[in-house]
Amino acid sequence: MNTTLHQRLDTIPSPSFVLEEAKLRRNLELIDSVQKAAGVTIILALKGFSMYSAFPLVREYLSGATASSLNEIKLVNDYMGVQAHAYIPAYRDDEFDEVVQRSSHLTFNSWSQWERFKDRAVGRVSCGIRVNPQYSEVATEMYNPCVPGSRLGVTRDQLPDQLSEGLEGIHFHTLCENDSFTLERTLNALESRFGDLLHQVKWVNFGGGHLMTREGYDTNHLVQLLTAFRQKYNVHVILEPGSAIAWQTGVLVSTVLDVLDSQGIQVAILDTSFAAHMPDTLEMPYKPRILDSYHEPVAGKPTYRLGGMTCLAGDFMGDYSFDKPLAIGDKIVFDDMIHYTMVKTTTFNGVNLPNIGIWKESDEFQLVRTYGYDSFKDRLS
Repeated sequence: MNTTLHQRLDTIPSPSFVLEEAKLRRNLELIDSVQKAAGVTIILALKGFSMYSAFPLVREYLSGATASSLNEIKLVNDYMGVQAHAYIPAYRDDEFDEVVQRSSHLTFNSWSQWERFKDRAVGRVSCGIRVNPQYSEVATEMYNPCVPGSRLGVTRDQLPDQLSEGLEGIHFHTLCENDSFTLERTLNALESRFGDLLHQVKWVNFGGGHLMTREGYDTNHLVQLLTAFRQKYNVHVILEPGSAIAWQTGVLVSTVLDVLDSQGIQVAILDTSFAAHMPDTLEMPYKPRILDSYHEPVAGKPTYRLGGMTCLAGDFMGDYSFDKPLAIGDKIVFDDMIHYTMVKTTTFNGVNLPNIGIWKESDEFQLVRTYGYDSFKDRLS
């Protein structure tokens, strides 16, 4: 966390997601260096980071974005000023023409979708098909698109030896916060099943999950892989990471509302919610890091089970230790809460969404958005 931000937590309304502008730029600079060195295109995946107030900075480095709904496509059009790379698992007939109009690239998830919509797409947008290489190292089944019965992508037996006229691209996405060596093994599986088809297309979209901004990631190896693949098949290569863009770029600032003893366990209730505001921590699951705390209980240290403010019994996270006892009003700062958090928030129980702000490179806090009753009401009727 920015030192100045850490010293001025009292100036930030709670709860708030706070993007650190300098850290976002740092990630974008690294990603830009990869795309230039490898001769590929890297675009933003909105499903991981849709904070459109930061899109002007993103546009300094990335030329576009990928979207998986008409609403995301509109956000790309309106706030990045470009047509979208569209991939929706199943296109709606009443939305399809607008999706095509607003997109530069469009990926079909199944052969039946391609057959149904191709006459309304070919010639208007560059079309591709998502394939399932039947190989993934994603351990959490919920995030693994290659499990038996997966609805995402076409296996090799469902495709002809000669792709239809108008199909210009192949799209695969089987990674989730993985490294370049996982990608290398994935490419081996892709080529073993789809190598003949790769020679027939103009572009290959490698999807997301390339966590190239994580410490220790071998970007040189990634560049070598991308360059070799691009040259071997004479195709344009596209990557669309989500997490990598906003990895370690900001925090969720919260406040202790109450401290209580629950059958010998000290519980601190916060003004935010794991279930409503950080659902990814319960879905993946993972235990988020809290600044100025011990990630696991330490004997002899004040230790607390942290809970959210909804009435859901399971709205709590594991135990953390601190150097001093927690008190009402203390700030609890969750690290790395910008990707896959804001995009998943809900107003369950009528709990307000966290504010959204940016800690500017000038070391000033800019409050971008606040939420209230209307944000809850407008989701209902």
